[in-house]
Amino acid sequence: MKKNITFLGAGSIAEAILSGIVNAEIIEKENIFVTNRSNQQRLEYLEEKYGVTTVQNKEMAIRSADILILAMKPYDLHESLQGLKGFIHKGQLIISILAGISTDTITKELEMASPVIRVMPNTSAMIGHSATALSKGQHASEEHLRIAEELFKTIGTTTLVKEDDMHIVTAIAGSGPAYFYYMVEAMVKAAVESGFDQQTAKELITQTIKGAGEMLQQSDDSPSTLRKKITSPNGTTEAGINVLEQNHFQRIVMDCVNKAKERSKELGKN
Repeated sequence: MKKNITFLGAGSIAEAILSGIVNAEIIEKENIFVTNRSNQQRLEYLEEKYGVTTVQNKEMAIRSADILILAMKPYDLHESLQGLKGFIHKGQLIISILAGISTDTITKELEMASPVIRVMPNTSAMIGHSATALSKGQHASEEHLRIAEELFKTIGTTTLVKEDDMHIVTAIAGSGPAYFYYMVEAMVKAAVESGFDQQTAKELITQTIKGAGEMLQQSDDSPSTLRKKITSPNGTTEAGINVLEQNHFQRIVMDCVNKAKERSKELGKN
């Protein structure tokens, strides 16, 4: 892809996407620029690790870009764009990974009919396994969407969704990896408390999650059916499932997802 890309923001999710793009070699490193508000040390780290160009001269980085990736914190949007919109021009494709922020909000901030694609990846982009959702704003074309898809397929799978559904996507795909990591933390603690080696427990649990994921992907059975197939009456799995049911595990997970969804909405309003 013969495009210049500028990342506005250099946090962990920006690095995850940057890493995927560089590893896939879809865009030359010299055509990738990264800038942030003031953290020069962070920029030096990214330049050394990935070989991209990092700059504090935001005007140059923005004016020369074909694609701008908005990767700052959502609450920094207004202040950031107010200082940058004089450099942004209408021909640029803007890709936003800002949780909760609508494409209409971005075009209003820029005061121009810019093509905006809203994207929600997750940090598994770092290893090429992100589950990324995309939706296009009113000024974006199918060609803009195709470019964004091509770009984000380098870091995993892509799914097109309606923008109204982006809040729930944020809750399940954007935040989802953290929920699984949290559960693994608990399983490792339980193993260690039983006298098991921590590293061995982690390896076993990690492979168990990978296997379960592959089963979900390859099997025609529903998650409920797959669960029931390994839950023998009066067996060990049933004993564990009973504890989860007694503590309303599914309700807790649903509340977790709903709370994350509501927080996404709040970020958009604020």
